[in-house]
Amino acid sequence: MSESFLEFARHRAARLDLALTIGICDTQACMLTVRGPDALIDAFEMAVSLGPYDCIILDIERSDHPQG
Repeated sequence: MSESFLEFARHRAARLDLALTIGICDTQACMLTVRGPDALIDAFEMAVSLGPYDCIILDIERSDHPQG
């Protein structure tokens, strides 16, 4: 996993005032947990799908979990 992707995700989450937890990451996948308003999470997903210029995002799998 490119460090630029993780920095990109951190920056976008901060700009959207979302809580971000970075889970397991390797060269094939990265697990991110994002908490905040649904509309801002949608915006984060769109931003990350475009990714930084040196990363190619092929797929995003989203799992919505109730807060608790």
